[in-house]
Amino acid sequence: MSDVRYRCDACGNLTRFDVTTTRRTRAFHHYSVGGELRVEDEELLSETVEEVTCRWCGHGRAVQPLP
Repeated sequence: MSDVRYRCDACGNLTRFDVTTTRRTRAFHHYSVGGELRVEDEELLSETVEEVTCRWCGHGRAVQPLP
C-alpha cells in the first residue's frame, strides 16, 4: 500500500481523503474441510491510484501529493 500523503489546496485538509485504487494481488486461498476460507501469504503485485477526493470540501482537482 502506498504511503503517499495528500493536501487539498482548496481547503487545506491534510487528514481526510477518499482514495480509489486498483490493486492486483496474488494470495494463497486455504479452505478448511468445512469450507471456511483463510487468505494467507497475500502479495501486492501492483497498485494504481485512480482518484483522490477531499472528504471535507469534495474537491478532487485541488488535491496534491505532498513531497
